Amino acid sequence: MRLIVINAFVLLLIDFYIYYALQKSTIQWAKARFFKTTWWAYSLILFAGVLASLYLSLPLIIRSIVLVAFFLTFTSKVFYVLVLLLDEFRRGGIWMGRKLFRRKQVVSQTDQQVESTAASTEVGISRSQFLTRAGILVAAVPFATLSWGIAVGGYDYRVRRQKLYLPNLPKAFHGIKIGQISDIHSGSFYNKKAVQGGIDMLLGENPDLIFFTGDLVNNKADEMRNYQDLFSKVKAPLGVYSTLGNHDYGDYFYGREDSPEKRRNLQQVKDVHKVMGWDLLLNEHRRLRVDNEEIGILGVENWGTGRFPKYGRIDLAKKNTDELPVKLLLSHDPSHWRAQVLDNKDIDVMFAGHTHGMQFGVRGEHYQWSPAKYVYNEWAGLYTEANQQLYVNVGYGFLGYPGRVGILPEITIFELLSEERSIPNA
Repeated sequence: MRLIVINAFVLLLIDFYIYYALQKSTIQWAKARFFKTTWWAYSLILFAGVLASLYLSLPLIIRSIVLVAFFLTFTSKVFYVLVLLLDEFRRGGIWMGRKLFRRKQVVSQTDQQVESTAASTEVGISRSQFLTRAGILVAAVPFATLSWGIAVGGYDYRVRRQKLYLPNLPKAFHGIKIGQISDIHSGSFYNKKAVQGGIDMLLGENPDLIFFTGDLVNNKADEMRNYQDLFSKVKAPLGVYSTLGNHDYGDYFYGREDSPEKRRNLQQVKDVHKVMGWDLLLNEHRRLRVDNEEIGILGVENWGTGRFPKYGRIDLAKKNTDELPVKLLLSHDPSHWRAQVLDNKDIDVMFAGHTHGMQFGVRGEHYQWSPAKYVYNEWAGLYTEANQQLYVNVGYGFLGYPGRVGILPEITIFELLSEERSIPNA
């Protein structure tokens, strides 16, 4: 929330810079009174709307419209400023070159007048053309792309299928289907019908059990008020198992310090899982039995590297599971895999989320790229090391940017297979 306020002030500074640049150009419409009025009216209304959305109890649809407008405006104007700064450097270089040139040789009065006139004409024309063509074009590209991602990408749910080969899998579990969703972030939703469509897609796959790997809300439990009834429909014959993500603890709203309000909110988040019929695993496990054979479903609280909460306790989740032939772990943050899980050789597969794939990138059958790869070693899809596997789901919802471009919301369907065969690299 604090970051959004800071960005709002930054946007005002950007507005002043762009407006000043336009006024100094030769663009005639930029000097008209209607432009000045429209420019500053929009900026001030948007700024006031952002503050109202953060500090007042506005309806969700109004908050969504305001924050979407803010995000698109901010992104486009940042790109515009980059163009202006490049032009400033170009013009500064020309000015420096002329200063240095004048020190080396004497120019006649007539030559100076001609040079000054030519420079003035060149700079004026170049400035106007640069602003109207390059600047507007560059600003329009992210605006159009991100607008498409909001209008289409945010709710364009895709089913991804993945076979998991587990040599020690009991025969009773061969062919079992697991559905996974992650990162619902209910506080970001503004289209209930679209959310229902994704749930229908998940249930239409008829999974035997379902995993949810954290981040039910953005900050507060009451964000689920309008969506609890929808996600209560997420059921499976062998159960729905869930865990917590970093956003579920309320750190980004109440602060990292403990408080009665923060504890109350966390308990309410946990209660939502219970009301929906989801089995929330908090550093514990469940024995899943089929035809007198068992595997372990383990779930830990959030554990992430860096600044993220570290509440996960694998030792507690594994307690009294030594004889189980297969252990499946739910842990929200994929960085947990390399930091701790790989040291626990008896954990066969870890299911994670968290990264969202940065909600931007390219994802095909044989190739994927996102800025997330520069932050996380494992950020989307299946990864293997020795006999252990990790799957990172890129999320059901969205956060911050209210859409997705290329990295679409994911519903994963796994098939457990007992054949002994080599596991392909991710």
